[in-house]
Amino acid sequence: MKREIRTTSDGSNTLYISALNESYHSHHGAVQEAKHVFIENGLKQIYNSQINILELGFGTGLNVLVTIDEFIKTDKCHVCYYTTIEKYPVTKEEVASLGYAALFENEEIWSVFKKIHECEWNEFTEIIPGFFLRKIQGDFHELHQLGIEPADLVYFDCFGSRAQPDLWEKDLFMKVSNLMRPGGLLTTYASKGSVRRILQELGFKVEKKQGPPGKREMINATKL
Repeated sequence: MKREIRTTSDGSNTLYISALNESYHSHHGAVQEAKHVFIENGLKQIYNSQINILELGFGTGLNVLVTIDEFIKTDKCHVCYYTTIEKYPVTKEEVASLGYAALFENEEIWSVFKKIHECEWNEFTEIIPGFFLRKIQGDFHELHQLGIEPADLVYFDCFGSRAQPDLWEKDLFMKVSNLMRPGGLLTTYASKGSVRRILQELGFKVEKKQGPPGKREMINATKL
């Protein structure tokens, strides 16, 4: 799958797949989007002393990076187990071209980003004290076969429905729901009415939130 580096409006890079006409992040700002959708409207809404996070999908590793940055800045006393799924991992050359660490104030992020991408797949690795990352190379539709622990927080960050409509249908959301604890939160950049209705049918309390730059709305969904 051919990918190219593109620079977004906040100065951060993303990957673009011409065959799908799809970017890994918003062209309005990759880092801004990740922080708004997954930190401000995700991680900061969870108050457990131990947090299990499930991410679909790993992509460039940016969501992991902003999550660890938040832990470094505010919350080293908590424990996090972060499982992320990716079918088509990025290459070492692509990782080197992204340059995300330069956009963060904390110097520790340089070594963190390197460790995120160099750690082994399919096993937990302690990236910083108390933060354990497991990258699984697999298909989202096979979630139920991957031995994933119940999640308190889900980062639903699949490619958009225009590029991959099957990832936004009831079947996948049901599999995700089955891997969430009661009270668990799913956060996503999407805001389509069809997605809201599917989540409501599955027993979620769905809230529309202000979207990141370039998007009017996004979705938070709490499993009841």
